[in-house]
Amino acid sequence: MRLLSATLFACGCVSLADGPLWPPAQTYVDTTVQCSQSSNPARCQYTRDTWKADYDEAIAGGYRAQKHVALCLSTGCDEAIQPDKMLGCAWRIVIADARHAEADSTDAMNLDRFCGTDYIDENGKLAAASQAKAMLRLIGK
Repeated sequence: MRLLSATLFACGCVSLADGPLWPPAQTYVDTTVQCSQSSNPARCQYTRDTWKADYDEAIAGGYRAQKHVALCLSTGCDEAIQPDKMLGCAWRIVIADARHAEADSTDAMNLDRFCGTDYIDENGKLAAASQAKAMLRLIGK
């Protein structure tokens, strides 16, 4: 579904005004797992408790929050968030293309890692690039 959305946004087939601009933060919480089942229950719960604020800050353009959202979408953050490799990669592209003043060498390393062919296939990378382009427009970068 996310791949379809990314494709439709990228081709201009769907206007961003036709639907909600950003999915609700809760969309990404992994409700199939209780934090007590995580390898790090405290960190899982903390991520869930702070997810909405981080997500809201990320879609507003906040660098630190974008890094955290990218990490959690890529890795699941101790099973707090439902992993989505394509969206995790898209956020890494957003971080790179936004040219944040705070950006450092870890951002380039994470882009290579989480958008690399060892982690995501070519179709996923293409979808991530399209998704990132739409996300950057929404963020205003």
